[in-house]
Amino acid sequence: MRSLVAVIAVLGVTTLTLTAWTGLAGASAKKTSLTGAGSTFVQPLVTQWTQHYGNAQINYSGVGSGAGIAAISSRSVDFGASDAPMSPDQFSACRGCVQIPWAFSATSIPYNVSGIGYGLKVTGPILANIYLGHIKKWNDKRIRAINKGVKLPDESIVPIFRSDGSGTSYNFTDYLSRVSKEFKQKIGKGTQPSFQVGVGARGSSGVAAKLKSTPGGITYVDVAYAYRNSFKIAKLRNRAGRFVVPSVRSIRASAAAIKKVTSKNNAISIVDPPKSQPKAYSVCTFTWVIVPIQTSKAPDLKRFITWAVTKGQPFGAKLLFVALPKPVQAAAEKSIARIHR
Repeated sequence: MRSLVAVIAVLGVTTLTLTAWTGLAGASAKKTSLTGAGSTFVQPLVTQWTQHYGNAQINYSGVGSGAGIAAISSRSVDFGASDAPMSPDQFSACRGCVQIPWAFSATSIPYNVSGIGYGLKVTGPILANIYLGHIKKWNDKRIRAINKGVKLPDESIVPIFRSDGSGTSYNFTDYLSRVSKEFKQKIGKGTQPSFQVGVGARGSSGVAAKLKSTPGGITYVDVAYAYRNSFKIAKLRNRAGRFVVPSVRSIRASAAAIKKVTSKNNAISIVDPPKSQPKAYSVCTFTWVIVPIQTSKAPDLKRFITWAVTKGQPFGAKLLFVALPKPVQAAAEKSIARIHR
């Protein structure tokens, strides 16, 4: 009898131990949920990250950079994402946020010109004059001069732009403001610039649809989106005088121009890189993740963003994102360390 009681007692202890272990396993299996919104540019890369990151459930909505900044400012999400650095007013409205560079890619210039294939040559000043309304035909002498042997049609040019707040608009107008004084004075750089000519469309999908349906159209959109839609993409002349298409190689060459980060808030611009990078593409951009410095989810956000700027970088290659330059990665990690409960 005593031995039977002893066996029952042992079995009881074993059962309790197994129950407790099962409960702990269930608790550890429950993942934290992080919600983000913003940049459509970086959305394909964030999708890759959510599939490979194992320490939290990441829910991300590509609603545009402007909407992403608004969402984190109102604390309706855990993090925002933008392809444009925040303005002083946006920093103030965000009430204690930090912006951290976490991805690097480029803005392409696709077009829909009758009878013209891939790789039409353009320059920054030509693009500025198109969006200022000065160059109105595809057979304009300035376009013909750099496209010898190409039979350009007498077709009207239709500039297409983002009508919503967009970091891609910021990147594009940052570049045009760098290469054209008139463009800088009359339009300038911004997430929602006041273009005087052309037609607007909302989101990357909107400008893509507009380009497909508009003979003579030209627009700007993130490079992965352009390739995914089989757009014809322009070759853009860089400061070394070479005509370059956006590719992993040319984007990486632009990244190599960054030797240090001097901006305290990580507002880094890399448009129109120097002649010392002859293979560089001229319209590249960082994408930033925006996070409250003080948040109850600080440990989970720090863990995820640290993973994204280090182990998550290789997932961008097939999407034409290149690894962050080492000085930028160091600046990102320094900013991540500021986040706390």
